[in-house]
Amino acid sequence: MTPFDLTLLLLLSNAVQNAMTGPDTSLMGGAVAAGVLLTLNYLVAELSGLNRRFRRIVQGSPSLVIHDGTLVMEHLKKEHLTVDEVMRALREHGIGSISEVALGVLEVDGSLSFLKINELPENVRARHRSRFLKRN
Repeated sequence: MTPFDLTLLLLLSNAVQNAMTGPDTSLMGGAVAAGVLLTLNYLVAELSGLNRRFRRIVQGSPSLVIHDGTLVMEHLKKEHLTVDEVMRALREHGIGSISEVALGVLEVDGSLSFLKINELPENVRARHRSRFLKRN
């Protein structure tokens, strides 16, 4: 679930709740509010599929937190992530040490994904990884 999805869910529940308990308790008022929000969500999803810059604004971009077995501390600080949280996620993935990880990424949905050094594909070039490291 992206931050935009969570915002939509909260707005939708608030709009329907206001239609049920507010001064206008008609079914039509709640249906119109819900319909407008769902239409807006559809339009944002379509625009996100067509425009990379818009998608990055709405959804965000992944952040590299481990690179070649070392923590990227500036990215951890930027994302307000602690070393303990990263270590817990490593254990959940069955990884015992940071030194076993080639890439660790904080995804846009808040999950952490890891690629072990021995699982790194042969065709991954270091130049692509260093560009990703500098971008964040």
